[in-house]
Amino acid sequence: MEKAGKKNRFGLLGRNISYSFSRGYFTRFFREQGLTEHSYENFDLPDISDLETLLKEEQDLGGLNVTIPYKQQIIPYLHRLHPEAREIGAVNTIKFTKTGLEGYNTDAYGFQKSLEPYLNKRDHAHALILGSGGASLAIAYSLKKMGMRFVTVSRQPEEGQWGYEDLTEERIKSHTLIINCTPLGTFPRVEEKPEIPYEYLTADHLLFDLVYNPEKTAFMKAGEQRGATTSNGLAMLEFQAQKAWEIWQES
Repeated sequence: MEKAGKKNRFGLLGRNISYSFSRGYFTRFFREQGLTEHSYENFDLPDISDLETLLKEEQDLGGLNVTIPYKQQIIPYLHRLHPEAREIGAVNTIKFTKTGLEGYNTDAYGFQKSLEPYLNKRDHAHALILGSGGASLAIAYSLKKMGMRFVTVSRQPEEGQWGYEDLTEERIKSHTLIINCTPLGTFPRVEEKPEIPYEYLTADHLLFDLVYNPEKTAFMKAGEQRGATTSNGLAMLEFQAQKAWEIWQES
């Protein structure tokens, strides 16, 4: 039985999101939980400024997820930021409240939960974060929270970051956790992968790809050829989705 006042329409904000994990996950989740009046849909916005029109037209929404490229652009439209989302600087979950839209970040939670089983098996004290977009901010926050040292690698590096051309043999071998936060390798462009010197990878490396479609990306395959352990981003997405649902259900 639905709680009084609870809205049961949810969705995903993004651009070019027909591939969305979230819609399939929540549709299946609602069915399994017997929440037959609940629904989840994609809201594909050409520009973040279209959000205002969307909110006027869709006034019965109970919560939204946010994906590329709006995790940072969404912030000015929010009434309040959860402290963790503020520190990360990116939002992937929106809760509708009486006072306005509240922004949360469940990516950091999802990443840490999905990474921990691998860290229990070996010591990965130094990491490389490939990409500097909204997703990478949550990864950096999680690594910092876990006490791990990391460097962000970007095509246009800022101060304190490395460019891909800076990835020497020594740097690759001393950073045994490498996380792909770029969309490279996402279906249908499955042959693409970050331009790192894969020949320096070893069996001591763990390659974690936030991409989940395909199940095994070109980045992961290149790592496995050198004996590295690999993981895609599916478990992370499942954990962050579960956390988003908990947030939406809180009073």
